[in-house]
Amino acid sequence: MIPVQRVFLSLFVCAGSALAAAGWAQDKAPPAVPEAVPAAPVAVPYDDKLSRLAEVIGSVHYLRTLCKAPDGGEWRSDMQKLLDSETKDEPQRKEKLTAAFNRGYRAFASVYTDCTSSAIVAEERYRNEGATLATEITSRFGN
Repeated sequence: MIPVQRVFLSLFVCAGSALAAAGWAQDKAPPAVPEAVPAAPVAVPYDDKLSRLAEVIGSVHYLRTLCKAPDGGEWRSDMQKLLDSETKDEPQRKEKLTAAFNRGYRAFASVYTDCTSSAIVAEERYRNEGATLATEITSRFGN
């Protein structure tokens, strides 16, 4: 979709080109239409903690699925809800949080291929860290 301002600017440039065509040399190109400037990425004060939380959720999702926990699939769904609520119209933040989730998932996928006692301990520690992060974020920055 082309922004309205850009359409008006394009029409203005075309009209100006028609009027000035007699004065231009054959080998000169008409002036370029300025490109739209992308919006600056939005940063919120808790983005670092939120990225870590996304990474933790990815790790827990992998480990709970590996260990066949009944709620294994819910962690990915919870991550999607987090993305939907936090990054609605902010694709750069969404990419950053998605990358953090995937990084957490892959970190344990490269280490654990079976549900071992150390995988269970790691999952419990990560769940505790995630709960702490969620509490810190909501208590400090929540409404």
